[in-house]
Amino acid sequence: MNDENQKDKLRQHFARRVTTQARVVLDTWQKLRENPDGASAFRKDLTSAAEKLVRYAQRFEMEKHARAGQDLADTLSGWSEGSPLNAALTEAIQSSMDDLGESTQRRADQDSSDTPRTFRRTPVYVAISNMEMATRLIKQLEFFGFRASEFDTPSSLMDACGLHKPETILMDVNFGGAPNEGIATVERLQERHDTPIPIVFMSDEDGSIETRLRASRCGGEEFFYPAVDPGQLIEKIETYTHGNTVEPYKVLVLDDSRAQAKFMETVLKKAGMNAHIITNPMEIITALEAFAPEIIILDMYMPGCTGMEIARVIRQQDRFHSVPIIYLSAEDDVTKQLHAMSQGGDDFLTKPIDPKHLIATIHNRGRRARSLLALMIRDSLTGLYNHTHTLYLLDQEIVKARQKGHPLCFAMLDIDYFKKVNDTFGHPIGDRVLRSLSMFLKQRLRKSDHIGRYGGEEFAIIFPETTESDARSVLNEIRERFSQLLQPAGDREFNVTFSSGVATWKGDNSQVLCERADRALYVAKEKGRNCVIGAED
Repeated sequence: MNDENQKDKLRQHFARRVTTQARVVLDTWQKLRENPDGASAFRKDLTSAAEKLVRYAQRFEMEKHARAGQDLADTLSGWSEGSPLNAALTEAIQSSMDDLGESTQRRADQDSSDTPRTFRRTPVYVAISNMEMATRLIKQLEFFGFRASEFDTPSSLMDACGLHKPETILMDVNFGGAPNEGIATVERLQERHDTPIPIVFMSDEDGSIETRLRASRCGGEEFFYPAVDPGQLIEKIETYTHGNTVEPYKVLVLDDSRAQAKFMETVLKKAGMNAHIITNPMEIITALEAFAPEIIILDMYMPGCTGMEIARVIRQQDRFHSVPIIYLSAEDDVTKQLHAMSQGGDDFLTKPIDPKHLIATIHNRGRRARSLLALMIRDSLTGLYNHTHTLYLLDQEIVKARQKGHPLCFAMLDIDYFKKVNDTFGHPIGDRVLRSLSMFLKQRLRKSDHIGRYGGEEFAIIFPETTESDARSVLNEIRERFSQLLQPAGDREFNVTFSSGVATWKGDNSQVLCERADRALYVAKEKGRNCVIGAED
């Protein structure tokens, strides 16, 4: 290799470092926008990332990135530490981000007039030998909001992972040409990272138990044989990406010692949990109603009552019957501990509390509690709220709308000609279409919106603080994008559309609101399907 080739390769390497840092800035901004209440916590990270981008771009003479990064850094200098992010500053930062996003586009995208797509925070890497399938899969992933990149050699994949750790890797077992070379590549990759990257393995062969064990040991979460279609893979990739964010646990602490209570609050918040502390046992009912905890921590011995007595009162309320209760006490008599747990408790921690033990216990109990709750309130096929819980949430939102005087909308969706899909392609493909729409809705609606599977091919959406025109606009955008998505069925592909009816709350009860949305959906079907109709039309 001559000197000029070496210099060119070095320039390409440094260019990738700059564009990777630009994406770090964009990803940090997206993370901030997804969590506006915690915006100030991201200020330092965003400023640091922007300054680093400017240094890289100036050093490697990438003027466009340097200008965009400097504009952003100048804008961020107007955001004082500890202050909230106001609307004017948000608009100014977004403008800088748009400029940076244009600088970071691939050459193939720069001539496109399409609106830039919003991607997940970190990429999904695709390393499979079948390049046609890789291209097809990436197109599908981008439809669902992922950023995906394909690789044709193990070395290029290793280089990319060194620059930017992916959320997930889709890996051909024999990627690179030699038997099990894909697994060997993953083994080398995992050694570089403190936390393993989730790997979805694919193989054209069944694979021996030795191969499957080796794949599992290096982070393989799935082993697909024979190679599956993009629809199934995307569902699995969705499971293992951080875009599936876990909400922090809501922990209520009752301890009559203010010092102990503050210590607990500090430990829990440092672990990323949402803690609410009370020191007076007589405030427990109010705290339960206002905070709605997922986990409750009770001191065993307090003035006026015991933790066991409080636990019995809590268990008398159906809503909190299965919420985990953890006792805290210096009591080391095992018999008394067991007796306490028989009185409504789930675990017992002795003082002084080891923070690591406390956090591990909360995570274990919280995970199980959420799993049990999901079985009760979620649809097993789509993961959306079931019919009963959707109506419960609608009643709750109506109460809030009445109290605050805010608008509220309810929408019903129905997949068009769904019976024909089942009859033509089979029920497994029909189920995948249902899951596909549920993923589409979850990724494009707000966290404050509630999405449920109403029954069969019908879905329901609750839009708090939303006017009918805004709800229709959002649904129309989703409808148009979803209709463009190719649904795979073996060696065939097809498109699916949906119809929707939207009704705004007018002071009526949930049953009347549902009936009005249902009538609007019927009108949408009568008008030819694949449209969104308001109840007032």
